[in-house]
Amino acid sequence: MGNRPDELRALLDSVAKQDGDPVQVVVVGNGSPVPDVPEGVRTVELPENLGIPGGRNVGIEAFGPSGRDVDVLLFLDDDGLLAHHDTAELCRRAFGEDPRLGIISFRIADPDTGVTQRRHVPRLRASDPMRSSRVTTFLGGANAVRTQVFAEVGALPDAFFYAHEETDLAWRALDAGWMIDYRSDMVLYHPTTAPSRHAVYHRMVARNRVWLARRNLPAVLVPVYLGVWMLLTLLRRPSRPALKAWFGGFREGWATSCGPRRPMKWRTVWRLTRLGRPPVI
Repeated sequence: MGNRPDELRALLDSVAKQDGDPVQVVVVGNGSPVPDVPEGVRTVELPENLGIPGGRNVGIEAFGPSGRDVDVLLFLDDDGLLAHHDTAELCRRAFGEDPRLGIISFRIADPDTGVTQRRHVPRLRASDPMRSSRVTTFLGGANAVRTQVFAEVGALPDAFFYAHEETDLAWRALDAGWMIDYRSDMVLYHPTTAPSRHAVYHRMVARNRVWLARRNLPAVLVPVYLGVWMLLTLLRRPSRPALKAWFGGFREGWATSCGPRRPMKWRTVWRLTRLGRPPVI
């Protein structure tokens, strides 16, 4: 977003220090000028903020259609940095050893405390962030994706702008037969934050949750999934303004186009269930 030049430079330095072959880097200015970057780092400046998925899709296309000029793309938040020098090599090894591995979700840890927030472990059993496992979604600001996934199932959903775009891609990838791993040994340092710091959080979380279900779930599961999430939202007892924004987003999700509908196969529903997260929660 152009407002964290020191953090961006630290991230780029951590990428440059990776073992093995150099990592090609593109920095996308999402509606803002790109600060000074090291020599060899490519930049793209967009005239307007396209949102998180829109900006990342521009970064994908910087490596050719669907990123085809490279085998794997890393997506890293500009206020994070890679904690270790072997992350790129671990990625290369993981994708090389498992031809059906499509996406890797890194572990996000606070740089001062080393703590990983529960919400940053992309599974229901999140009490042990040091346990790696197969999962059903991934973290948008700290991940690696095989570019063949984009070629097969398409890019991130631009219209989402913020929230749930990763799960939309994850469900499509799983439906196409790809697998997703959470790797605790691949670490991105990132300051501890709350997602609700964003003014649009409650509205977009609700709207995009509806879009996610309408786009990807078999029709019979759509009301079940959304009913469960409505109940969970109410149990968390958000403030009145937050709840008002949430219900406004929920209505918007039904009243507006969600994009193309491609419901997942029932065998994918079963796969998600076996992986510990049936698509009703």
